[in-house]
Amino acid sequence: MDDFDREVYCIGGLPFDAVDLSKTMNRLRDAKYKKTTCFLTTPNLNFLALSQCDADFRSSVLHSDIVIADGAPIVWIAKLLGIPIQERVAGSTLFEALGKEWRRKMKVYFFGGPSGVAAEASAHINEKSTGLACVGYYSPGFGTIDDMSEKTIIEKINLSDADFLVVALGAKKGQAWIVNNLDKIKVPLVSHLGAVINFEAKRLKRAPIRLQKIGLEWAWRIKEEPHLWRRYWNDGWFLLRFLMANILPVIVWNCFNKQRVKRLSQKSTVVLDDSGFDANLIISGVVLDPVSPETRSILRDASLQNKSVQLNLAEAEYLSSGMLGLLLLLKKQLDKQGKQLKIIGVQPSMRKLLGWNCLNYLVE
Repeated sequence: MDDFDREVYCIGGLPFDAVDLSKTMNRLRDAKYKKTTCFLTTPNLNFLALSQCDADFRSSVLHSDIVIADGAPIVWIAKLLGIPIQERVAGSTLFEALGKEWRRKMKVYFFGGPSGVAAEASAHINEKSTGLACVGYYSPGFGTIDDMSEKTIIEKINLSDADFLVVALGAKKGQAWIVNNLDKIKVPLVSHLGAVINFEAKRLKRAPIRLQKIGLEWAWRIKEEPHLWRRYWNDGWFLLRFLMANILPVIVWNCFNKQRVKRLSQKSTVVLDDSGFDANLIISGVVLDPVSPETRSILRDASLQNKSVQLNLAEAEYLSSGMLGLLLLLKKQLDKQGKQLKIIGVQPSMRKLLGWNCLNYLVE
């Protein structure tokens, strides 16, 4: 499966995969057994907030291989927008589920965490008979990304023969470290799961299931780590602003234009012209979800031209969350090649749509 087969949707300028816990675990197993790199990112509301003002952080999510909704507010937003993300897949829940797969042992390496915590987490995991085995750990302290990326450190991780590298350096630094070293790391699965090490070391207790299910795990986290109250306070205000400025306008627009959009979707076209210096991608009319296999194939072809792509939206009326998500994946593929996604012909209505989806950075 390549990027353009992913069932991905744009929320707040980030691509989210519409997967549940079972599908996520299948994706991780595939990467493990095929020895292919899988960069898993688990954005919560804080990720969404940080990505609005930090282009590098946002890019780290775009460049991931699978992006799951690790926050109840993300799932709530998806439901408001009609996006088929049905459940929260928390990184901690995913890690616990892997531990229950006794017949499919997953070898884990912990990188990061406060001094001594990774060692405690390793000991607790290895003293139990579960689907997890810790094959190594390293706590790099508080150095720079470059300090933490020395050749000897990467070699130590690679020599561990781990299946899953769990990073815990804080969201921004952890994502940056992964992006900086992903091409050198030989471990199939890589993800920043900051709280997992503390949970496995028994330094913190995870919220009861009933609180997780109703979206109040954040309240329990504040009880366990009082210093987090400020982050959750800021995230709460961000959510309120985001709902009012970005989500509500989309809902209102969809209510008033539902029939018109459906009618125009019959006349939509997506065309690729690769004869010029840049590949020209022209979208006209309306693209609705689910995005057709034909459109996905055209986007895949655009990514394979080894050219920058000029996306012409002069005749585009509306692009669905799924189509916007796929355009983010096109940008990811072009970024890898050192090419650009250039958007031209953006009409005022389309500029509003891109703004509501936090995609203004694509046309600036």
